[in-house]
Amino acid sequence: MTEHGVIVDTSVFIEFLKGNEEYGSETTRLLEWDRVFSTGIIIAELLQGLKNLKEGKYLVELITAVNMLEITTDVWIEAGNLSLSLRRKGINLPLTDVAIAALAIEHNLQIFTLDKHFEQIPGVKLYKIVSF
Repeated sequence: MTEHGVIVDTSVFIEFLKGNEEYGSETTRLLEWDRVFSTGIIIAELLQGLKNLKEGKYLVELITAVNMLEITTDVWIEAGNLSLSLRRKGINLPLTDVAIAALAIEHNLQIFTLDKHFEQIPGVKLYKIVSF
């Protein structure tokens, strides 16, 4: 099921919710193909940025349309080790994003994001929009 799955990061979901045509249409396509995965951290980040109850209702509908993955203790341990490894190289990234990266690596998922720092995390596969 996760073979061609994509974790849609908060930054892309925000563009989707704002109506950005490029990211919105690609996210819609991934949703239609049942390829979108998410996790609690992303949902919490989206909820903390809500501007009104209407956005909240739409967000709840969106959450029910994605495949949810839990960050298990093993994935948290991997995230901590990954973060430590990066810090030893002088790369300080938000632990939330390192945890998302560890989850993606664990489940062999790509990450669809606008955040460039995911490129610094070894083993992360980034999802790119393919233009025809």
